[in-house]
Amino acid sequence: MCGRYSLATRLDRLLPRLKGPLPPGLEAHYAPRPQVRPGEPVLLQRQEHGRLEVALALWGLVPDWCPDPMGRRRPINARSETVGEKPFFRGAWRHRRALIPADGFYEWQTKTVEGRPFKQPWLFRRRDQRPFWLGGLWERWLGPDGGELETCVVLTTAPNDLLARVHDRMPVVIPDGLEEAWLAAVDGPDLRALEPLMAPWDPAAWEAVKLEASPPGAVQLDLLATAADDPTAR
Repeated sequence: MCGRYSLATRLDRLLPRLKGPLPPGLEAHYAPRPQVRPGEPVLLQRQEHGRLEVALALWGLVPDWCPDPMGRRRPINARSETVGEKPFFRGAWRHRRALIPADGFYEWQTKTVEGRPFKQPWLFRRRDQRPFWLGGLWERWLGPDGGELETCVVLTTAPNDLLARVHDRMPVVIPDGLEEAWLAAVDGPDLRALEPLMAPWDPAAWEAVKLEASPPGAVQLDLLATAADDPTAR
């Protein structure tokens, strides 16, 4: 799973990657974030009605058919292998794919020291520390009073050799140059043609940075509580 990621890149370095209108006030209020957490606003690139645009959505998906967005847990991850089959994600996979800019992501390795478990954090990033795209989906929920709630989820896939020793899942990364193909309004065979983009990616240009760990026995309850993905994402 992917329960935290980093977007510490300055906006002036990020803007060349973003296409279309920006959310109102973004340039005035944007701040680099070493950790983006579930439930927080997420910057994303999407295509709607044939037009590329940049948007903000809360991390934790609420499908448009959900009767009460506060009545259930919001998954932060969706398994790429089954995203076209699960009712929770199927509509977004067909019509509302997204690109989420990041410059690193975190995973926690479970270890045991002196009989006590703790979480060893790792940061995964490109060796050149350039930003990249996480593959995601987005949804728009409309309330009976006309209110709107836009949310998103990060797609995950099987781990590559770099990730496998730390975790059994990793986020989907969409290669540069394939943004338009990922966001395009397609269906049928053209939609199935996107599935290889969600396969484990080549780790050659990436590095794993070991971060300071919590003391033995100090399980990170905030992480476990907020980053636990919904069973529908599996």
